[in-house]
Amino acid sequence: MESIDKDRIIEMAWEDRTPFEAIKKQFGIPEDEVISLMRIELKTSSFQLWRKRVTGRKTKHSKKYGIDSERFKCSLQRPITLNKISKRK
Repeated sequence: MESIDKDRIIEMAWEDRTPFEAIKKQFGIPEDEVISLMRIELKTSSFQLWRKRVTGRKTKHSKKYGIDSERFKCSLQRPITLNKISKRK
């Protein structure tokens, strides 16, 4: 696994609204491997804080949260077109 991929996986795992299913779809890594990666890459205290925060959190599991697994962004996020942020209509 490349360093850039590790960094992005860790960043996505830290985000409260990014489900583990999105990480699996994008990188092919299941939840248990994400947890192992976090355990290896983070300091012990940081890993413990993260685990405490995400354990049982509905937003980290798309089936519990009821979100579309095809969508990786908030529905209110503005679309980006030709490097310019489009205004809502």
